[in-house]
Amino acid sequence: MVLENNIEMKIHRKTPKRWKRRFARLFALLFILMLGAGGWFYFTPSGSDLRYMLADTLITTQHRYLAKYLIGQSELNRRVAGYFKEFDAMAQVKDYHKVNLPSHATNSVEIESISGNAFKGYIMYVHDPKMVRLVTTNTVGRGEQVLSMLQRTGAIAGVNGGAFDDPKWDGNGFKPAGLVMSGGKILYQDGGMDTPVNVVGIDHKGLMVAGRYKPSELLDMGVSEAVTFQPKFIVNGKGLVRNEADGWGIAPRTCMAQRRDGTIMFIVIDGRQPGYSIGATLYDVQKILLEKGAVTAANLDGGSSTVLVKDNNVVDRPSSKFGMRYLPTAFLVFDHPDQVVVNNIWQGIDMNHFDSSQKKSN
Repeated sequence: MVLENNIEMKIHRKTPKRWKRRFARLFALLFILMLGAGGWFYFTPSGSDLRYMLADTLITTQHRYLAKYLIGQSELNRRVAGYFKEFDAMAQVKDYHKVNLPSHATNSVEIESISGNAFKGYIMYVHDPKMVRLVTTNTVGRGEQVLSMLQRTGAIAGVNGGAFDDPKWDGNGFKPAGLVMSGGKILYQDGGMDTPVNVVGIDHKGLMVAGRYKPSELLDMGVSEAVTFQPKFIVNGKGLVRNEADGWGIAPRTCMAQRRDGTIMFIVIDGRQPGYSIGATLYDVQKILLEKGAVTAANLDGGSSTVLVKDNNVVDRPSSKFGMRYLPTAFLVFDHPDQVVVNNIWQGIDMNHFDSSQKKSN
């Protein structure tokens, strides 16, 4: 008994020391791995590519400020300014509009599911471009969900539209940013008639228009439906986004494009949903649209705004925790677009002093 007790005591004395040594080795190994990972993340080309991709992804969200912890505040400011400078340059690339608009296009609307390595989405084909109209919210002081716009107007299908002021990122989309046109009329603008603005839209003949124009120029060009967003990234059948690193991060996307036969394509990519779809870069979208025959393409509002509706149903999976966002504008598709009346919801309202941070009731 005494011998057994002595053996047990020795075992108990040695066991804590053994575990302490093992823990110390494990801690040292983890520390070395962390240092190695940190070194790779910050000091190697592949690590830096990933770091900047993550930063760009944050830049497209309401948490843009977090990107400074990856690349620093000065680099964040430089990168954001660089993107918008590049977008303006892309907007100036001359479009020769190599599109053969159909004289008697079919009025069919088709939806195709698409997928990539880490994303899922849809392309909506509108074979008659004249079926597309820009519709606005119908409630003073509050945006409207795209599904509600579709049901209210009797549209066939639609996607979210242009930029808007939403300081709390909770979707009170009543105040647009830039310009809004519908039915050939300017319904909203936050600059002068001779102040250039980036737009995405379509003219009265069905030709897609994208780039930087003065509102007065848009009227002279016969532009019918338009909103403000950027960038224009396919011109004359050639992609302007050079590589994945310039693709403005990974995010949900909504983009508009046109094929040579006049067909309008709306592409919607879901994102921010691990296990289903995390999103795509503009380079990813560009590759898909070029494969589908796009000769012109431009970015629309994406992120939490991205949504595709058809036949009174939401087709995709919006990423916003609030569900579909309340937006000021949407591109909708109609059987009889010439019968659609879009009133100027902003007329008579001092939009310079409208406070978008105040949540409005439905």
